[in-house]
Amino acid sequence: MATDNTSSVTEFILAGLTNQPELQVPLFFLFLSFYVVTVLGNLGFIILIGLNSHLHIPMYFFLFNLSFIDFSYSTTLTPKMLMGFVSKKNIISYAGCMTQFFFFCFFVFSESYILTAMAYDRYVAICKPLVYTVTMSPQVCLLLLLGVYGMGVFGAVAHMVNLMFLTFCADNLVNHFMCDIIPLLELSCSSSYVNLLVVFIVVAIGIGMSIVTIFISYGFILSSILHISSTEGRSKAFSTCSSHIILVSLFFGSGVFMYLKPPSILPLDQGKVSSVFYTIVVPMLNPLIYSLRNKDVIFALKKTLSRKIFS
Repeated sequence: MATDNTSSVTEFILAGLTNQPELQVPLFFLFLSFYVVTVLGNLGFIILIGLNSHLHIPMYFFLFNLSFIDFSYSTTLTPKMLMGFVSKKNIISYAGCMTQFFFFCFFVFSESYILTAMAYDRYVAICKPLVYTVTMSPQVCLLLLLGVYGMGVFGAVAHMVNLMFLTFCADNLVNHFMCDIIPLLELSCSSSYVNLLVVFIVVAIGIGMSIVTIFISYGFILSSILHISSTEGRSKAFSTCSSHIILVSLFFGSGVFMYLKPPSILPLDQGKVSSVFYTIVVPMLNPLIYSLRNKDVIFALKKTLSRKIFS
């Protein structure tokens, strides 16, 4: 809604994932089930790590925070998305849209850097096992975590500053299921090539640094694994990294597909599908991937459940 053709809008209408009425109810229940699994999986993982002292090591310290981030940014987006499936108009205020976008950016950037911290943890564990305890001390882990959330703040503030220079006129229909930078730039009546360039620069610096660091870490890890003489030792080293590699591929693959391609190459409707993957599906899969592929987590789950049953 706008008071005239030059004033800023006071609210936006989110177009949603699809405009086909027959798909609204099935999609509502599909994404509601995704959200329930995401909440239960990530909160369950947080509780499991908290209750089991043998999981109080750097690897699970970062996994604890990964689950918190996944739960938080899924909760930032999914409830509003679900409302869009059951309401005629999914209206969000200007302040609500900016708030959602800020926290979305904060948690996405934080996730990319928690995955980077986890890659560094695996590098130290495999390449420098004799000094692992000293290198990954509680103080170092805390500093890494501060860096993770610091980069989250950087990404969110940088994108918000970019949005502050935009003017939104009469058109207030956002062609997306959430408030995101690309559809907002397309909607604005004052956006320019410079605004889009800022998006690519912020994403390239924020996310690009993370990807490069992960690749370098795994380059050293691969080199160390190839120097292990026993097949069993190689297999064990690969298994400790496999879950993390899957998470990194899913998260960064879908994110890069959305943000580092010009809109002319990637239509926004295709971008919605990519957004669904890394905002809804990936947070749901993360705890499942780590719990099903990790003997320590399975042992902790059995121990916790047996303790509850006998108590």
